Amino acid sequence: MNKLYYYKDLLFELTSKEIKVRYKNSYLGYLWSLANPLFLALIFYFVFKIVTKVQMNNYTLFLISGLFIWQWINNSIMMGTNLYISNASLIKKVNFPRNFLVIASVLSEGFNFLVSIPVIIFFMLYYGVYPSFNWVFLIPMILVPTFAFIYSLSLFVATINLFFRDMERIVGLLLTFIFYLTPIIYPLKMIPEKYYNLLFINPFAPLVITWQTLFLHNTLNIKSLIILIIYTVIIFVISTYTYKKLKYKFAELV
Repeated sequence: MNKLYYYKDLLFELTSKEIKVRYKNSYLGYLWSLANPLFLALIFYFVFKIVTKVQMNNYTLFLISGLFIWQWINNSIMMGTNLYISNASLIKKVNFPRNFLVIASVLSEGFNFLVSIPVIIFFMLYYGVYPSFNWVFLIPMILVPTFAFIYSLSLFVATINLFFRDMERIVGLLLTFIFYLTPIIYPLKMIPEKYYNLLFINPFAPLVITWQTLFLHNTLNIKSLIILIIYTVIIFVISTYTYKKLKYKFAELV
């Protein structure tokens, strides 16, 4: 029981540190976590709605609902690539579960996503879409596999990057490529029907679609959620196995 309390307190302290460091000496603080996705939404709105004239209602709401969740994914995984290296002194001196660093990093980015939901609600109200009471049940239902998915990928890249330092650059390129393969800036109806099922080969697609469906239609996309859970279980098993196999070499590599 004492060990459980120790781990709980440790995780809380690590997560708090991540959040405090992010906003330290910043006048705008939390607003910076909103600035990037909102700025990207403005650019994509101009390109796709004004220039190419995408025919979709509530396009701005569609954009930000995808961009905010993508920010959680992208930031967590990119931070994960260098996480163990940047905490080398901690890993060498203190005996604790190394994966807690990854959990804390993903939780801090998840916190940023949660505090961005009021902004999404603002755009929902602007477009005449009203949050449902079902959110009380649906958001936790989606949050759990979302966190597990992002944590698993972040743990994998954090572990592999200690042994293969080019992982950071490869992951950066892959995430840029996957961003455009995921329906974040274009609606599903723009994808040719014969390629629609291929969309779900991309594990990031069901995650984004699940959140978009919630914010746009106040409903749960069961198909996307089930596919997300399947991908999450597979990636979690692979990343956990990799971490457990290699964690004993961390101190000598950082």
